[in-house]
Amino acid sequence: MSNNVVRVGRRLFLALALGSLAGGALAQDLTKLKFTLDWRFEGPSAPFLMAKAKGYFAAEGLDVTIDTGAGSAGAVTRVATGAYEMGFADFNALVEYDANNPGSRLQAVYMLYNYTPASVVTLKKSGIAKPADLVGKTLAAPVFDAGRKAFPAFAKSNKIDPASVKWQSVDPAIRETLLARGEVDGITGFSFTSVLNMEARGVKESDLNVMLFNDYGVELYGNAIIASPKLIAEKPKAVQGFLRAFNKALKEAIANPDDAATYVKKQDALVDQALETRRLKMALNSVVLTPETKANGLGSVTDERLQRSLAETVAAYNLKSAPDGKAIFNPAFLPAKADRTVK
Repeated sequence: MSNNVVRVGRRLFLALALGSLAGGALAQDLTKLKFTLDWRFEGPSAPFLMAKAKGYFAAEGLDVTIDTGAGSAGAVTRVATGAYEMGFADFNALVEYDANNPGSRLQAVYMLYNYTPASVVTLKKSGIAKPADLVGKTLAAPVFDAGRKAFPAFAKSNKIDPASVKWQSVDPAIRETLLARGEVDGITGFSFTSVLNMEARGVKESDLNVMLFNDYGVELYGNAIIASPKLIAEKPKAVQGFLRAFNKALKEAIANPDDAATYVKKQDALVDQALETRRLKMALNSVVLTPETKANGLGSVTDERLQRSLAETVAAYNLKSAPDGKAIFNPAFLPAKADRTVK
């Protein structure tokens, strides 16, 4: 073997070794961040999973762990206790937590669902087609269900007495089953969850009447990305980087939801990809791509509507006080409006 070949080999080995060391150093330099979803890995979680799988978080210097959740209240608590730095949860659950825990300083930093997906779902054959038809009827939902908790706002907007409706407390797993069997008059739940769950139980979407709260006068915001006060204070660039990466993935999901849903399947091989693709599209079309979002950009709120939304939450949840809108929603970390613009 010639000396030239040996020298070239040594240089190549040294380059590879240095590259490996640099890669290890870069990996060690990434800021670790634990993120909790509100629920299982389903279609709406696709942008989060995409941002991780495609390296968008890593490009922002973040090593993000994404875990499933068991409801928005639990997600808020996880972030409040410091077990997670960021999470995805119903904004109204955050408002409730703030009212019950003054000084928590938890903040929403990106409003993904411009409206709550909460809805009342009934069978068309029952004859219940409008809010007034619910008087004297029985609705089923878990006690922590967002639609059930916000139902007084729905009732007020449609001039019916909330007390005129009876409630049956059920586990989420059997809510749609009871409706499909006709054992209750209706249910509350996120529209894109309940409709698809009803289909899985043999009830076609065309046989359902879905009353989305926002179609009936309710101005509540929906799910938002939330961050702990410690992360905001100590690592604001991590919050900014997370939102840039997520926003990039979200826009890609909007442009190509079929591709985005594949990342849910990659995360959990047991999911039905076609079903989760539909769920993602339903979520995007019903509560993400709204006129307000198209006017002001993804992730944002308007001050006027935020105040009305907070007032609705306080009244519906029977809270003792209303948090300051500017204190509970912080737009400072949002990407530039040009990067959040959608058509």
